[in-house]
Amino acid sequence: MSVQDSRPPAVQGGSTGAEVPRGRLAALRQALSALPRAALGNLIAKLMMVGLGLAITVTVARHGPQVQGAFALFVAVESALLTLFTGLGLWLARQMSQQADGQHGRALPMLQGVLRAAVAFGLLASLVLLGVSWWARAMPYTYLWLLALAAPFLLLVPTATGLWLGEGRMWPINVAQVSAPASVLVGLGGAWWITQGGQGSRSTVLLVLTAWVTGKSIVAVVTAFYALRHARQRDERLEDGFAGSRLTAFLQKPPSWVAQWPFVATIGVTNVIGLLNYRVSLFLVERFDGLSTTGVYSVAVTAAELLWLLSSSVTVSVYSRIGHPDVKIAAAMTVQAVRINVLSTLLAAPVLLGLAWWGLPWVMGPAYEASLLPLAALLPGVAAYAAASSLSAFYTNHLGRPQLSGAIAGMSLTISFCVGWFLVPLWGPLGAGVASSTGYIVAIVAAYGVFLKHARLPVKALWQPALTRVDGSASA
Repeated sequence: MSVQDSRPPAVQGGSTGAEVPRGRLAALRQALSALPRAALGNLIAKLMMVGLGLAITVTVARHGPQVQGAFALFVAVESALLTLFTGLGLWLARQMSQQADGQHGRALPMLQGVLRAAVAFGLLASLVLLGVSWWARAMPYTYLWLLALAAPFLLLVPTATGLWLGEGRMWPINVAQVSAPASVLVGLGGAWWITQGGQGSRSTVLLVLTAWVTGKSIVAVVTAFYALRHARQRDERLEDGFAGSRLTAFLQKPPSWVAQWPFVATIGVTNVIGLLNYRVSLFLVERFDGLSTTGVYSVAVTAAELLWLLSSSVTVSVYSRIGHPDVKIAAAMTVQAVRINVLSTLLAAPVLLGLAWWGLPWVMGPAYEASLLPLAALLPGVAAYAAASSLSAFYTNHLGRPQLSGAIAGMSLTISFCVGWFLVPLWGPLGAGVASSTGYIVAIVAAYGVFLKHARLPVKALWQPALTRVDGSASA
């Protein structure tokens, strides 16, 4: 993934014609100045989400590793469902971010179209989930009927927020992102109170999963209605400001996602591959070591992915800029975002490991001390892969080729799975962490190569700011 202004932020630069100062500190200072204030607002929202997410993790984990393992796998299945259809929202974001100045299109018909599609796809997914739940014999798959009931609603959020993502308008996205875990935490508080009477693990899992899907569904419906209202008001303002031939152009039929279904489908498949890349190790641990060990390892995964807090905030806040039609501007913005993402995660990784080593067993219980070594194995790969979100935005929003992101994620997934299939039976969760890190590091090297080729930049452009100016023009 704030801008207080609904307009997409313009690409900003320093003094005109001046070369960027050399040096690592100067490069970081330049990159920070090039980012909009949206990054700070989104970072604050992410921090709130992290706090709420950690509270959710602690609340669930203290029910025991088995409950935590079932919860982690259920959320992984839900995430796969959501990412499969994120192409609808990203198609809308691309339509909004690539509109030429003065050639505004109507947002409401496009938003209505993708929301209807999201509900329809959600209903189809519900049928599949009900079938899996009916035939399953093990937790949490026997409870996928809960996800089936919520599927048509859950798909509304990644679809509706595409409107604001394309406009560079971050605060509604931030509110939706924070509200979802807050609502879930309230429900989990009720589940915790009920289970104090000594409920069994299966009853506890049912209560926890019910709280999860209910809280997220409520926020999804509210988000969709607010997005529809915003789109309607936007179109009315634009229509009032247009006249004559410009009004005629404005009233033309807006583009439909149906005409670009290959693009939408490619994004969905790409994102599912990316999700499996992040979560395949969980299923490998469950396959070889059982649900309780999966619960312990899932805490290491959750902690490691905290490193992506800043990188996701930076990418979301500059997503519309990375989609700029001018390759120089889009590439320069991508390089700035990549530098911040990688530098920040490399600095934060040892701090995160130290805090986890000190506090994680104390907060969640002694059983989770076993997650510390897998966490240490995950951190190098997670830190390196922090650049992936910005590079993926360049492939998708600028080039319109999400299949490139899918190929990179597929490479990482293949390496992680193959190495994990060998190491997890030998080393357990530690082997899963090593396998994931290996996949991340190899894949991100390939991702840099693909980006530099399409941006027409030399390799040294990644660390020598003198090669590009903030406005995207080449420097001698």
